[in-house]
Amino acid sequence: MSTVTAPDVTLSASAAKRINAILAKQDGADFLRVSVEGGGCSGFSYKFDFADAANPDDHVVERDGARVLIDAMSLEFLQGSEIDFSTELIGAAFKINNPNATAACGCGTSFSV
Repeated sequence: MSTVTAPDVTLSASAAKRINAILAKQDGADFLRVSVEGGGCSGFSYKFDFADAANPDDHVVERDGARVLIDAMSLEFLQGSEIDFSTELIGAAFKINNPNATAACGCGTSFSV
């Protein structure tokens, strides 16, 4: 497990605040896990899970006490990204501002490189 520093992947202040609030209500969960999977309407999709421990190949992104795990394979797709949490009229959600994505779908959870 290694800690990731900019310009790899960053957390916005609003994402860190929301992660801390969510994890405070999750029994046994100490981390938010972000991964990239094949699929979705644009080729790849983001997946969000909870984890109680880091795996040996995980990288940890930290801000204001919030910790996010990213496996080595997903990190390649997320280099330079910012994990954000936004509240809009249509709802509130985590968003990944990914400079590597060449296209994204309307739902914001699927992208292509």
